[in-house]
Amino acid sequence: MDASHTTPVETSRFQMRALIVGIICILLCVVGAFLITDGLRQFFHAYLMGYVFWTGVSVGSLAILMLHHLSGGGWGLVIRRILEAATRVIPLMFVLFLPVFFGIRTLYEWARPLETIPEGHREVIAHKTPYLNIPFFMGRFVFYFVVWGLLMFFLNKWSLEQDRTAEPGLRKTMQGLSGPGLVLFGLTVTFAATDWVMSLEPEWFSTIFGLLIMAGWGLSAFAFVIIVASRLANRPPLAGVIAPLHFHDLGKLLLAFVMIWAYFGFSQFLLIWYGNLPEEIPWYLERMRSGWQYVGLILVLFHFAVPFFLLLSRNLKRHARTLAIIAGLLMVMRLVDLFWMIAPVAEVHGGGALGLVLNYWMYLLAPVGIGGLWLSYFAHQLRQRALLPINDKGMENLLEQAAAARHHHEPELQGIDRPEHI
Repeated sequence: MDASHTTPVETSRFQMRALIVGIICILLCVVGAFLITDGLRQFFHAYLMGYVFWTGVSVGSLAILMLHHLSGGGWGLVIRRILEAATRVIPLMFVLFLPVFFGIRTLYEWARPLETIPEGHREVIAHKTPYLNIPFFMGRFVFYFVVWGLLMFFLNKWSLEQDRTAEPGLRKTMQGLSGPGLVLFGLTVTFAATDWVMSLEPEWFSTIFGLLIMAGWGLSAFAFVIIVASRLANRPPLAGVIAPLHFHDLGKLLLAFVMIWAYFGFSQFLLIWYGNLPEEIPWYLERMRSGWQYVGLILVLFHFAVPFFLLLSRNLKRHARTLAIIAGLLMVMRLVDLFWMIAPVAEVHGGGALGLVLNYWMYLLAPVGIGGLWLSYFAHQLRQRALLPINDKGMENLLEQAAAARHHHEPELQGIDRPEHI
């Protein structure tokens, strides 16, 4: 691999720091699980929240990668290696599911013996037992990761071969896999969302819930990629290649995902409100009282309204640092959204402000802990290959775009310091 195309040396230092932070946060959560009241229950729910979030970044990156292979465009070329590195974290997420497996009876009411389930829920759960049972649940989990793993493996394998051989037919090969791959992505994410999150309350259901999680995973992945691209953009080899017009495209796509998430979220609420069915409305009623309504209001404001109006600005989308700040806000809001979905199931009560800290601190540390492990492995994978697909035919157009931007005296990267000032 040409040294001029590798990641900056700072990546290796970040890799070690992320690993240390991840291990410390996970250990603190494990200690807390055994020291505080009802700590084990809180630990498993907090861990599930972090697990779903970071799995979403990896699998969402896989979907965006396939979308790029189908549609082409310079926006996808400049982030392709970032996307590919994120997809190669999928095997780690397979391993990190282990705590969820050990906590399955704590997390999921349907996984407990039928006679221990409250009588009001027993009939509903018994009716769903052919689908909601531990062996089938684990079988589906393995199936999801087999599908995601195979798509990841072949897309990364052919991309590496393209770097080595410059074989033009590999581009069509990756494109040919990406069409069916997106269909498989939609199906597997829908069922994974049902299994991992919706079945926390097995008496509740929503036919649009899988689409809502799918949009959230795509949004998380896009936000993450924008943050990484903005950090690498004025360092070789991306310096002089990635231009404001590419961040403009990424900003437009980020806006599209914000709107899609809001559309699915509002559609789910509207349909359940209009239907007013007793098996559906308790899910929202629980999240519209006892303080959870304020979390919902935060989501409306900062997951949709504020990013939506900010991302309407053309200049802002071309300003790499500001766009990265908005992307960071959206990643935080993705965690808040999952917190709003998952934490009420844990049935934490009372305690005032101190009680909130004691009861919910693991919902902060668990995602940071899993994220530290995820980011460390991601940084390792990012260092394994060139940061640009050097033998892709689209690179010629990409370099021409960057040269044209410089010729018209357009700043290469607005809002990011030059390398000598970093």
